[in-house]
Amino acid sequence: MVSTKTYFRNVFLVSLCLVVAIFVTYVPIIHSDFVGYDDELYITENSQVQKGFTPESLKWAFTTFHSANWHPLTWLSHMLDCELYGLNPAGHHWTNVEFHLANTLLLFLIFFKMTGKLYRSAFVSVLFALHPLHVESVAWVSERKDVLSTFFGLLMIFAYYRYVNTPCLKKYLLVIIFLSLGLMAKPMLVTFPFVLLLLDYWPLERFQFKKNKNDDLSQSAKTIYYGGNGLKRLIIEKIPLFIPVLISCILTFLAQKSEGAVKPLEVLPFKSRVSNALVSYIGYVVKAIWPSKLAIFYPHPGNALSSWTIVGAAFLIAVVILLSIRISEKYPYIAVGLFWYFGTLIPVIGLVQVGDQAMADRYTYIPFVGLFIIVVWGVSDLFRKWRYGKIFLGVYGMIILSLLAWKTFHQLSYWKNGIVLFENAVNVTENNYLAYNNLGTAYAKVDLDKAIYNYEAALKIKTDYVVAHYNLGNVLEKSGHIDEAIVHYQEALRIKPDYAEVHNNFGTALYKRKDYEGAILHFSKALKINPKDTAARNNLANILFIQGKFDEAVLQYKKAIRINPEHEKAHYNLGNILIKHGKIKEALIHFAEAIRIKPDYVQAYNKIGLILLKQGRINKAKVYFSKAIQIDPNYSEARNNLEVLMRTIESNKT
Repeated sequence: MVSTKTYFRNVFLVSLCLVVAIFVTYVPIIHSDFVGYDDELYITENSQVQKGFTPESLKWAFTTFHSANWHPLTWLSHMLDCELYGLNPAGHHWTNVEFHLANTLLLFLIFFKMTGKLYRSAFVSVLFALHPLHVESVAWVSERKDVLSTFFGLLMIFAYYRYVNTPCLKKYLLVIIFLSLGLMAKPMLVTFPFVLLLLDYWPLERFQFKKNKNDDLSQSAKTIYYGGNGLKRLIIEKIPLFIPVLISCILTFLAQKSEGAVKPLEVLPFKSRVSNALVSYIGYVVKAIWPSKLAIFYPHPGNALSSWTIVGAAFLIAVVILLSIRISEKYPYIAVGLFWYFGTLIPVIGLVQVGDQAMADRYTYIPFVGLFIIVVWGVSDLFRKWRYGKIFLGVYGMIILSLLAWKTFHQLSYWKNGIVLFENAVNVTENNYLAYNNLGTAYAKVDLDKAIYNYEAALKIKTDYVVAHYNLGNVLEKSGHIDEAIVHYQEALRIKPDYAEVHNNFGTALYKRKDYEGAILHFSKALKINPKDTAARNNLANILFIQGKFDEAVLQYKKAIRINPEHEKAHYNLGNILIKHGKIKEALIHFAEAIRIKPDYVQAYNKIGLILLKQGRINKAKVYFSKAIQIDPNYSEARNNLEVLMRTIESNKT
């Protein structure tokens, strides 16, 4: 019997080792930037999140389907990070690491409590902590939903363990609450009521068995007894948990439908989905054993998988499932681990296809726990009777963990920024059109020629890749190749006629060619598709302003601001019209708003300076002109205005 003091000392030492292992391995993450893949949707270009906790943003978090998801707790966690760290990526990354650390410790405590096996539980946890396939869930800021939902999922399991020991309504309600919170971070936990059933079988051993009357029947002929704590009662016990699961499924379906995120069957037939799912189940296991050529995106093979690959994967899955059931009485952890792996992957295995990926490293964050259970308990049992088994396992285990830690440390280096991340994806995968496209987007900020090259590479692989046509059009327009940009906008609209962003940018290109009527047509189409498209509404107002339709322009600017009060360009442009109408005070308010939203908005500083100069408030005007020049020393208009102001001061002195 282990003393209480020894018990707590062992738990503390293991926990300390887990903390140190994670901190040492994941320390490079603080030098990583945002990677520009969904990060703009979640943080860098999301004004609601950047506001932090305001009544408006809190309401938005619980009501929006933005990014084709309903996950209010995820939004709240990003808002909190913006409150604490602003847009400093180091803080956002470190929050993910902290959740990963919490999840690792929870996993250790749960299995130690349930099994009483200290070192086995510790080894499962350290595999979870250091496996390279989990880097994506931790290093990718936008995958906060992964580590956050897992945190509440593990709290749910811990609460369930306490409920099983001393059943009462309060403890059961805590299970429901943690499940609900987890689902509000990511709907990945929809399978967790079934996970609890697996844990009932092992290690909680809540199932009861009885033999058939014929004593000659084999062990496999035992039937589950439907009395006491039998299967029927255990299933009924889980029914209330399906209420939040059902609500989450409905909200997720509505969110993904509203954003058009789910691939229709005519685009990707169900046969292709099943084939890819079978092969992916095996593929994930291979990567668990040999984690090489890891990428942020693996292209879906469609119907390109060979028949023997599909049949082979199906046969292998069937064999291991049947074998695990056959030996389940002697080795129950094998069946539990296997069904944990297969079951928790179901929401993301691609039967309901969201996105273009065949598989994703981040999808293994929860499911791999099942594989880790099989490996750790299986290897321990295999060497249990060997005299030097513990020494061998200790040495070999340290070698494996060291290699995994090194691989994880190395894998983290690819998350330095978007360019490094997607260059790696291009190098380790084939025909990765999305990686080329996203690499182009990463380069678009620093090197337009390389951006064009990568967008064109994406289109060589997938000629109807509408996003690449749109992005290539944007870069060509930015580099002054308007006619070439229009060709790609036209192709994008041929593929997807209701692409509001393309209509908006097409309109901008026509505006630059002074084809105002054509521009108005496309801005109007963009607004018809998406009435909340403030960029298109602002652009439409700009043309109306040029055409002298001031009242209509004011109406559009005000609508844009009403939809998005943080639209700095609409504030600035509205301020310009108000000046022409002599509404100086109102114009000043909008220029000040533009500066509040975008503190480096040099044009707004210059406009305020001009207004103050005309009002004779020379000293204050000087402050605003000087600020504009401080932000952008090459801003000639503000520099000229400051020179005029200084001459005025000199003339006043004389």
